[in-house]
Amino acid sequence: MQKILDAIMADELDALASIPVPESYRGVTVRADEVDMFEGVPHREKDPRRSLHLDEVPTPELGPGEALVAVMASAINYNTVWTSIFEPLPTFAFLSRYGRTSPLAARHDQPFHVVGSDLAGVVLRTGPGVNNWKPGDEVVAHCLSVELEHPDGHDDTMLDPEQRIWGFETNYGGLAEIALVKTNQLMPKPAHLSWEEAAAPGLVNSTAYRQLVSANGAGMKQGDVVLIWGASGGLGSYATQFALNGGAIPVCVVSSPAKAEICRRMGAELIIDRAAENYRFWKDEHTQDPREWKRFGARIRELTGGEDPDIVFEHPGRETFGASVYVAKKGGTIVTCASTSGYLHQYDNRYLWMSLKRIVGSHFANYREAYQANRMIAKGKIHPTLSKVYPLAETGQAALDVHHNSHQGKVGVLCLAPEEGLGVRDHELRAKHLAAINRFRGV
Repeated sequence: MQKILDAIMADELDALASIPVPESYRGVTVRADEVDMFEGVPHREKDPRRSLHLDEVPTPELGPGEALVAVMASAINYNTVWTSIFEPLPTFAFLSRYGRTSPLAARHDQPFHVVGSDLAGVVLRTGPGVNNWKPGDEVVAHCLSVELEHPDGHDDTMLDPEQRIWGFETNYGGLAEIALVKTNQLMPKPAHLSWEEAAAPGLVNSTAYRQLVSANGAGMKQGDVVLIWGASGGLGSYATQFALNGGAIPVCVVSSPAKAEICRRMGAELIIDRAAENYRFWKDEHTQDPREWKRFGARIRELTGGEDPDIVFEHPGRETFGASVYVAKKGGTIVTCASTSGYLHQYDNRYLWMSLKRIVGSHFANYREAYQANRMIAKGKIHPTLSKVYPLAETGQAALDVHHNSHQGKVGVLCLAPEEGLGVRDHELRAKHLAAINRFRGV
């Protein structure tokens, strides 16, 4: 690994093809024999620092259409948090199911799971049949893993029956020194960003693009009022940028003055601090409070000059979904990609059917959508929302930050990169956008 890192640091990328790939590398794992470690522990008290380990793992065999990538940096997503606390179930069932699909996929069925669904790094090796990528290419990876052996996936690859999220439903993810990816996951690294900045947008930026912009999601248009839950968070910070960039009117829902200020820095003007205004959408564990839905809707109309949201950008799930359905305008769209507060949603269906609203499910993005989202990053139209960076050995703490929602934007992880700020190629473009690139840092 040191020879590989030395070549990258010396900008001798052509030499990587001749440097042997090590037989093992360091990766952040969960272990199959520890899946019961949090049994009886309340959700919030489950600590990723106990379950995430920095282990030496064997380098997987390289198959057709695949690449091994030297990972310079990665980032934390909620799926890594879920994996680390074994909720809603341990991911080893995913790996086992994948392993049964083919002899090559059996590599993924291991008693360890190398996690992580983001990376920025350098291609080390490509497998048979790969033409678009070669050793030495600087890349980022999106997390869609598909087989495309079934017709359903060829209109929209997210509909492939063998669609999986790399690093969550597959092994050998990005929180490691080396990652195994399919080469149709690779995209050019934005040249004006450092490794850790380039690694941060991948999953959430692509997810927000499909959910909000794509015709497969809400199909946002100019002038749309878009209610964005968690507007300063990992997903919401990109949704806010896409709304502003696309001529929409974001209404940003946050939970603190600091998060409200982040939204203002992005250019948003309509902001609701739900903590300060004390919205309580549930009277108790089993009963929602429609009066709070109405109070919330009235506040939105107060900000927008009497308009209800054309689109509600949903991901909190159970806690907010009843309110989301209620406040969407007649004929509006509630588009959901996650359920971080609970999977069993409850809402009053009268407000859906009688007002001709739509609920749209959205999950990650297909390759084209991910590429388009990355292109917006590369052109400096959308910016990373990286707030803090940890070394690989402290991935557990990084995951704990996200688990407890004590972060802003995205939390990054340095893998092979020895320090922050490396990997920038286009200094001129960077200088034009430096303030925007750094607006989440240190918050």
